[in-house]
Amino acid sequence: MTGFAGDTVASALLANGVQVVARSFKRKRPRGIFAAGPEEPNAIFAIGDGERLVPNARATLVQLADGMRVRTQGGNPNLDPAAALGLFARMLPPGFYYKTFMRPPRLWMFYEKFIRRAASAAPTPPSPDPDRYLHRHAHCDILIAGGGPAGLAAALAATQAGARVILADLRPEFGGDLLAENHAKIDKIPAQQWAQNAVRQLQKSPNATLLPNTTVQGYHDYNYLTALEDLENARAFRDPFARPEKDSADRPPRHRLWKIRAKRVVVAAGALERPLVFAGNDLPGVMLAGAVRTYINQYATRPGRRILFFVNNDGAYQSALDAQKAGASVELADIRALADGVWQEKLRARKIPARMGYGVVGAGRVGGGVAVRLAQLTPNADALAPGGQSFSHAYDIVAVSGGWTPTVHLFSQARGELNWNARLGAFVPARAHPLNPCRACGAAAGSLSLAECLSDGFAAGKAAAEAVGLKLPKGKKSTPPRAEAALVESPPLHIPVAPSAHSPGNGFGGHAHFVDLMNDVTAADIDIARREGYDSPEHMKRYTAAGFGTDQGKTGNINALSILAKSAGKKVEDIGHTTFRPNYTPVTFGALQGLDRGALFAPERITPMHSAHVARGAVFEDVGEWKRPRYFPVGGESMDEAVARECRAARQSAAVMDASTLGKIDIQGEDAGKFLDMIYTGMFSTLKVGRCRYGLMLNEHGMIFDDGVSARLGANHFHMTTTTGGAARVLTWLEEWLQTEWPGMKVFCQSVTDQWAVAALAGPRAREILAKLTDIPLDDGHLPFMSARTATVAGTGARIFRVSFSGEWACEINVPARRGAHVWEAILRAGAEFGITPYGTEAMHVLRAEKGFIIAGQDSDGTMTPADMGLEAMVSKKKADFIGRRSLSRSDTARPGRPQFVGLLAEDADFVLPEGSVLVESEGAAPPMRTIGHVTSSYASANLGRSIALAMVENGFARGGETVWAALMDGRRMAAKIVSPVFLEGKGA
Repeated sequence: MTGFAGDTVASALLANGVQVVARSFKRKRPRGIFAAGPEEPNAIFAIGDGERLVPNARATLVQLADGMRVRTQGGNPNLDPAAALGLFARMLPPGFYYKTFMRPPRLWMFYEKFIRRAASAAPTPPSPDPDRYLHRHAHCDILIAGGGPAGLAAALAATQAGARVILADLRPEFGGDLLAENHAKIDKIPAQQWAQNAVRQLQKSPNATLLPNTTVQGYHDYNYLTALEDLENARAFRDPFARPEKDSADRPPRHRLWKIRAKRVVVAAGALERPLVFAGNDLPGVMLAGAVRTYINQYATRPGRRILFFVNNDGAYQSALDAQKAGASVELADIRALADGVWQEKLRARKIPARMGYGVVGAGRVGGGVAVRLAQLTPNADALAPGGQSFSHAYDIVAVSGGWTPTVHLFSQARGELNWNARLGAFVPARAHPLNPCRACGAAAGSLSLAECLSDGFAAGKAAAEAVGLKLPKGKKSTPPRAEAALVESPPLHIPVAPSAHSPGNGFGGHAHFVDLMNDVTAADIDIARREGYDSPEHMKRYTAAGFGTDQGKTGNINALSILAKSAGKKVEDIGHTTFRPNYTPVTFGALQGLDRGALFAPERITPMHSAHVARGAVFEDVGEWKRPRYFPVGGESMDEAVARECRAARQSAAVMDASTLGKIDIQGEDAGKFLDMIYTGMFSTLKVGRCRYGLMLNEHGMIFDDGVSARLGANHFHMTTTTGGAARVLTWLEEWLQTEWPGMKVFCQSVTDQWAVAALAGPRAREILAKLTDIPLDDGHLPFMSARTATVAGTGARIFRVSFSGEWACEINVPARRGAHVWEAILRAGAEFGITPYGTEAMHVLRAEKGFIIAGQDSDGTMTPADMGLEAMVSKKKADFIGRRSLSRSDTARPGRPQFVGLLAEDADFVLPEGSVLVESEGAAPPMRTIGHVTSSYASANLGRSIALAMVENGFARGGETVWAALMDGRRMAAKIVSPVFLEGKGA
């Protein structure tokens, strides 16, 4: 097919004579293009091929590009075997899937496949999305959502006052309905020209940011809004012959997601024309009257030759005049008996038949066609019941207008209150929520005439600027743009369902009265839902699917509420409205993800010694965001062989590990000691300068939260270490308590994890190796266990902490990160004569397990107290209080029989119990069975010559020597004896 630059896919399809574009969701009825904007319910396409397949694209919003491939998602438009479902409409009432597909359960697999096929979803792209997506954070004084006449007027007023303004509109051009306006004048010039002048004026303003092709999607608390900028659509609008680059790295970004903080928001999103509900109103060829006018005036596309305008308001009369001017044969049927005399005169002058007091009671097809070919009209419709002699005329377009619904989606998302406007027959914005200062203006506020839109928009922009403290400079005047006064319109006539000879209650075949075209919901469905007890708008919505999905009630919401109210014998304003949720139109997952994909999805953190580990052939594992060496194979060793060698070296000679990933927090302030007393279970305010202490952190429930060693470097200066995975969590924990509970404490916390590189040197020869590199004595008198010293190591200023996680003589050597690799290599060179061996996290786990040291988060899981882990000695008896202390005396926390930390020796010394295995008391226990614990850590120990394990077992301290059984996944049971968790006993030095 061919089209013109500036066409949308929808306008191009209409120009090519395409009437049927999809099949409906549930009944598989043929559907055509219905609207011209974001409210389009039928023309939802999959665009593109392969990896660049774009699903769920509204044809009315997608700019035509050369060579684009467009496919319907709703089944074969012309011949779909599933259309036979329409013959069984009586068997597909609302909620039928709830009632039908529950039994028998064994058939659910069949049901699921059937339902998914029937849902008409787009195919899944076969490979990862190659496109790039960007995020942009922005702050402004005023965000204006909508670039129609009200939005442009608001932007002009606000920028003249000096406000920083962001103006966003989902179309490629600003102007809104002015783009299809060829009659009105603003400030005595044609409306389209005025819009172009306004845009040029805003483009010159340094305070204005204009975002065409940008839909403000979501309105969140504290005036935080998200907007999706369609960069690909913008490129297609500028150059429809542009082709995407083949190399994804060079391809320009497809979408940009804006995250905007605004001091004030002006909602100028306009209004959506709503249809009239009558039998057969979903047929291809039934369109919104405003859409017909848009396609004619903006896209030079006449949707049909014989057009019937079926209306209930004066606003659609101009559309009928424009259609006739474009060469169509036009008739008009108005439900009202009377309309404005000026419009009547205009129709008579153009010889357009106008049938007042007539309604369309049904639209139908002829022969084997699928689109509308005739409409049945009945007089006396004003009485809300068909009367007189009905007759049928041939038409290929039935253009409907049931009034206008202000686009309140954003205002409602912002938790603003809505009031019912009886004249409009719609809900309109009333009061904004205090958290989200905003104002609706123009058609979005119910002001439908062009003159009202301009004055209301200008006033809203001026008021928003004043609200942020900005006014026009003294002596400078600003006047709102003026349009010719609108004709005085006769009141519209709002009725839930057009009079029909066929009751909408049966919802059968061609007599169905459709309310929500996207979700295939009829008036009968809503009536049934009410009769079955779903008389709340929210319940009705879920039961019938009216307003579901990407539609969010754009065209059908008011009609659905009106039908529900009438069925319940109530007023619409009494039953209320549904909730509008983000996003206003679909947002791609790629836009939400932005650049955080591939290598950037989970950024890798590497230590300063990483390159040295790579050079030695280390095998890495991911620990949080960190890449940590797991083991260092030599000569084709397996992991078990390499770990065994590393563990033997640490016990027999010397070994060194990169511990740079340990969380490190610098804590300073005159209340630092007092603060740590509250954070840890132990006493830290009495810790001497130059000494270290192991500490446990508990949460409010008395459960172990994290652990680590803290050193006192000065009277008001502490160096805290945390687990690798808990560093950020612990810093947040500290800040939360300081900021919310103890803001008067003079304490400052700063993460220094990345500032220090750490080499953990351990083993019987470690002291000799370090002595070759440092300038301080290392004997126990000068560097006792759990002490901290400043020193020079390999010519680099360092902090040496005499702590051990291996149970051997060890030091953690902290040096500035930029010197980490240098000191690491110096240690390896100094230890070469002793056979020093670098070791990884796997050996570290084995070494600590041999000594019974816990890892918070592995051996504990957030449900263990210090007593459960055998660490009562870490809980100070001198302190008056600390976080979690009260909870340690709760009945459940102190009850006997709690799981306790023990060691396990498997009966088969070569068998390593799987971590996570549940423990039972009987070898013959079969599911369902009572479990008494689980394995938390399990390893093969080269130094002990057998496997070892750590576990949590009910009342474990009293069960030493007992045998329990680990239930394995293959059904076997492995016997294990409960022992002390300290497998490698020494002198405790």
